[in-house]
Amino acid sequence: MRRLPFLLFALAAPAFAQAPRVTPAGDPSVRSDTIYALAVDSTQHRGEPFVYLLDDGVVRIEADGRGSRTYRQVVQILTREAVENWAELSFSYSPGRERLIVNWARVVRPGGEVVVAQPTHEQESLAPVAEANPVYTDLKLRRLSLGGVVPGTIVDYSYTVETTQPVMPGDFLSQWRVTTGRLVRRSRLVVDVPAAMTPRIKEDNVRFPRRTTERAERRTYVWATNDVPKLETEPFAADPNTVEVYVSLAAPLSWNDVARWYAELSRDRYALTPQIEARLAEIVAGARTLEDSIRAAHRWVAQDFRYVSLSLGIGGYQPRPPAAVFEAQYGDCKDKATLFIALLRRMGVAAYPVLLAQSGGVERELPSPRQFNHMIAALERPGTSGYTFVDLTAELVPFGQLPPVEQGEFALVVRPDGRGEEVTLPEDSVVANRSVIRVEGELSAAGEFRGRFTRTGTGSRQYPLREVFSRPLTPTERDRLTRALAGETFQGALGDSLEAFDGRDLAAEARLSVAILGARATSNAGGADILTLPIDNMAAPGLVSELESRGPRRFPIDAAAVIGPFEYVAELRLTLPAGWRARLPNAVAAASAFGSYRSEYVQDGRLLRVPRQLTGARGILPPDRITDLVDWVRAMSRDDVRYIVLEHP
Repeated sequence: MRRLPFLLFALAAPAFAQAPRVTPAGDPSVRSDTIYALAVDSTQHRGEPFVYLLDDGVVRIEADGRGSRTYRQVVQILTREAVENWAELSFSYSPGRERLIVNWARVVRPGGEVVVAQPTHEQESLAPVAEANPVYTDLKLRRLSLGGVVPGTIVDYSYTVETTQPVMPGDFLSQWRVTTGRLVRRSRLVVDVPAAMTPRIKEDNVRFPRRTTERAERRTYVWATNDVPKLETEPFAADPNTVEVYVSLAAPLSWNDVARWYAELSRDRYALTPQIEARLAEIVAGARTLEDSIRAAHRWVAQDFRYVSLSLGIGGYQPRPPAAVFEAQYGDCKDKATLFIALLRRMGVAAYPVLLAQSGGVERELPSPRQFNHMIAALERPGTSGYTFVDLTAELVPFGQLPPVEQGEFALVVRPDGRGEEVTLPEDSVVANRSVIRVEGELSAAGEFRGRFTRTGTGSRQYPLREVFSRPLTPTERDRLTRALAGETFQGALGDSLEAFDGRDLAAEARLSVAILGARATSNAGGADILTLPIDNMAAPGLVSELESRGPRRFPIDAAAVIGPFEYVAELRLTLPAGWRARLPNAVAAASAFGSYRSEYVQDGRLLRVPRQLTGARGILPPDRITDLVDWVRAMSRDDVRYIVLEHP
């Protein structure tokens, strides 16, 4: 009899000619008592803070992009920790183009008895603005406080967001996650569209049938399933994968449609004023070549204009004119990119706006401006083929390079005539992202080390260094950094003569170096000394144990998440006292699809060398390759050498 509530729920779905109209009076398609009856026995779900009894979405779309989306969640609270999450609810919307309706928010018991019929407190406010990289929007937040939420109760709430004015006419994007990471007793998505519309539909790992009905010039799609199990996370899980279940819908548009829309939106936003042209002339005055001028303009826009976003109304998509940006001396991604493009066009260089998602993940099959939240610039440099891409919000990224999160991602180049060009942004090789640490010096017969610590970085590994030196350090800060670097190399060591660089000089090598003095590098052990190695080893026995303790793997493995798409090199070059010999450990070499590792222990005369090199990899591998990963980490962990015995007369 436990299946009966779902049968009532599921069998009703195909009868919809249109999506059910959910109002504060309720949802005519779902009986609340049948949902509450799905409450679980908390003793059978130990370790689970809550479960979803119902996760429900009803989306109605019109041909012009207007519509509504209604969501309902019925959540059974199992632990006190879950109370903190579910006693406070918040909803966001853009009042200029959306309307928010909270249909209901109540607390009940599994038998249906009402504990609290409505929120005890309700407040609406503007979205908070961060101090760093501030973003001013017209987004509003409505917060609700619910009383009576304790373990054993059920939180039942529903809200509707009506789209009264789509950002782009005819555009919509709806994304639904069936697997939430928690047990979901009932999951349903209903989408109602005009019968004349054929939306783009993308189903990821949906293994239950979609039901489609058509009546009265409307078509309704229903995805309904029951008892979606809790999804256990796994280390290094790849995305996309064959496990997580999603349903996504978009308007029947193309990327060219999106490009035409943006080209028209920004058509009059590239004019330069005489003041801007005069300042540009000053910026490029010392340039000898066009390439020098381009780099000077890049540095000016990237570093001298603060990042502040004014995403109010259509301003979230339409850039401000260069004159406004120049006067304010700040702008967001589209403002700064547009200014840079206008400057380059003034120099006779072809340059274009590029739309992308800052953290990636754009689904190419679903063209929509809603997939984009960032803009960079593309230019065609004389004498080169293809585009050079530039992110004007990344003030520490050298010209011609991109922040790591943008590399390899989908982007849309927008031509002035509205044509769109789909591109994949360039991606640095693994070895281009390199961090090198060298400790080089001499050991005295008393076991004291004198030498230098040096660290350099290229590609993605340069940015931590550039960030440290992105502004001049005070004498106190320099002293603290010098002492910290020395102390991390050898305990109790003194540091001196810090060599740094200007992190904002994009042509400068990312490099720091410090002299190490007075370091006690060894401890006496009778007729020998024990040297503490000042470079890291890559042994990870804990990771081996964790991977082996898990059951059969379900997720594919993201090789880039294991180590990272970079190369790490650390080397000790130590000149020993005359007559001293090191007991050399065995070298280790281990290679796999997940990366490679090698170490050496070599003494050549008085010089002791200990180089270690770890190189990551990219790629998605099937779940059954987890044994290869374990074997590789285990092989790498053989090099767990932290000390070397030094024999001497």
